[in-house]
Amino acid sequence: MPLYPVPILTDGATHSAEQFRAMVQDLARGAEGITQGTDLKVTQLGTPGGSVQVASGSGVVRGRVNAFQGSYAVRNQGTDTVTVASTGGSPRSDMLILRVEDPQYEGTLNPEVDNINYFQIISNVSSSATTIPDGRTGIPLARIDIPASTSTITNAMIKDLRTIANPRRDRQMYPHSPASASTEITGSASSWGYFTTEAGWNLAVPTWASKALVRIDMYSVRVSTANFYGAVRAVFGSSLLVVQAVSVDDNQGTAIRRINVGIADTITIPDAYRGTTQLLRPQAAGYSGNTGRISVDGSSTFVYEVEFYEGPR
Repeated sequence: MPLYPVPILTDGATHSAEQFRAMVQDLARGAEGITQGTDLKVTQLGTPGGSVQVASGSGVVRGRVNAFQGSYAVRNQGTDTVTVASTGGSPRSDMLILRVEDPQYEGTLNPEVDNINYFQIISNVSSSATTIPDGRTGIPLARIDIPASTSTITNAMIKDLRTIANPRRDRQMYPHSPASASTEITGSASSWGYFTTEAGWNLAVPTWASKALVRIDMYSVRVSTANFYGAVRAVFGSSLLVVQAVSVDDNQGTAIRRINVGIADTITIPDAYRGTTQLLRPQAAGYSGNTGRISVDGSSTFVYEVEFYEGPR
């Protein structure tokens, strides 16, 4: 019968393993990979040697042998160690994967006594490989690029291949207009300065965030006195992560005028920022020798837009 006779968790019914795997696949939205950014990370041993260690964590593995195989929920409870063979006279790349070998579809393992999921080394893969090179069921964790005549694995040799099955995202937007005119920034200073009446935006950084897409649109910025040649950027947080600067080349003479400026960048979130509140604030600078002036006032509007997203870390 093509349709399962009863849905999952019907009282008094019996459900097959395949039906539960179908439920895992549905809940994972068909995706596979690790669950959170730090799950199943591969690193060198505390004292580097001929093995690597795999951190605790969980994930979802999509079955590849049968169209109706479904997905497997897998978990590593604690740190595990995987041996890596040394190289001879030539360099070699190995791929470390989390493998699932379900005897319902392949192999001869016995679930009562054998490990159906395990860490496996695929030896001698391409030095640029990022996916499992054949049709086996599993998810890639790392590629280990080992120099010739090497028996000690270090972090420098380990290329992280993990992906998050369903990464979290958090998009925030904050429009704001200064209450009064700011101090004018001129080209003679040739240094970055804040718009004094634009205090910026304090953002709560999610504990899981690894990167942030930052966009700031600045409308009706005031320029006066002379041609203005400079740049606008933003800084984020106590360690002043810089949102990429964009040039401003006004070249409109001496009259008071209004311009629109936008900046955008992707920034990496440091460990110390996660779970804290950090300030995002724009700056401007006039290049040396310019006499033009730039400022904001009550006619100016700022639109801050930030999307935090989760990735392996």
